[in-house]
Amino acid sequence: MKIAIVGATGLVGNVMIKVLEERNINCSELLPVASSKSIGKKISFKNKEYSVISIEDAIKAKPDFAIFSAGSKPSLEYAPRFAEVGTIVIDNSSAWRMFPEIKLVVPEVNADAITSNDKIIANPNCSTIQLVVALAPLHKKYNIKRVVISTYQSVTGTGVKAVKQLENERNGIEGEMVYPYKIDLNCLPHGGDFTENGYTTEEIKMINETKKILDPKIEVSPTVVRIPVFGGHSESVNIEFNKDFDLDEVRKILSNSKGITLQDDPQNKLYPMPIYAQGKDDVFVGRIRRDPSQPKTLNMWIVSDNLRKGAATNAIQIMEYIISKKIN
Repeated sequence: MKIAIVGATGLVGNVMIKVLEERNINCSELLPVASSKSIGKKISFKNKEYSVISIEDAIKAKPDFAIFSAGSKPSLEYAPRFAEVGTIVIDNSSAWRMFPEIKLVVPEVNADAITSNDKIIANPNCSTIQLVVALAPLHKKYNIKRVVISTYQSVTGTGVKAVKQLENERNGIEGEMVYPYKIDLNCLPHGGDFTENGYTTEEIKMINETKKILDPKIEVSPTVVRIPVFGGHSESVNIEFNKDFDLDEVRKILSNSKGITLQDDPQNKLYPMPIYAQGKDDVFVGRIRRDPSQPKTLNMWIVSDNLRKGAATNAIQIMEYIISKKIN
């Protein structure tokens, strides 16, 4: 089986290769793909070195899967070309997510929507992925009416240049500014670009993607914030249900749900934090409590590694599902 990683030298691309190696997928040939300036660079995978190749050469190789993490423009241009030669594309950009005919997949939630006709499959936004993993089992039981989210997102979600900005600031070095302001010792209520309605593109993604994956009737109100953390996104989530709930039952449902680790023991100061989620594939949920201001409403705290479950791992899990179900 041949697997192409498009954007192999980027932050997410590197993690994709690492996750692919960890999960011991039967990959006979890795095709690392990057821009022209990286062609020829060596990538290590399963104790073997592979040279970075051009995207045109990767298409000619007709891989079984092409996992994209190279931005929307290359995805829109090249994903259909891979699909034409029989490759299944799993795209991590926002390019294909809201096309009605393209499946937007989080394996724990809606992998069963994938069919043999799906040659391009979209990976949701990192913040959406961890949110819907936690919401899906509760929606099934209590029917969600409305969700209000405030995110506390790692700079890694913006890419390697954002990480470099934070490192420079902590070391007193002047360098390229990816964010409009200093990020260290600061919080920026600004993810993506601002739109006419005052919401950012990152916030609009969360609204649209949550509706597409879970239920178009759910109302979603997000605020995206970047914080000076190197790994892991956190979310404060307020959920209004149509049916009432029992807190012990909520905890039981979450602890029995695939991909979720419950960390909800405030008396012993056990709650999810990005420092512990980093490098792991689960979604961590805690601080579970009733909203005292209105009925049928729950507060939760959700944390996950945005480069792994929020991007690389989710994409690899989609591929694993397709392989296991022999969907091709």
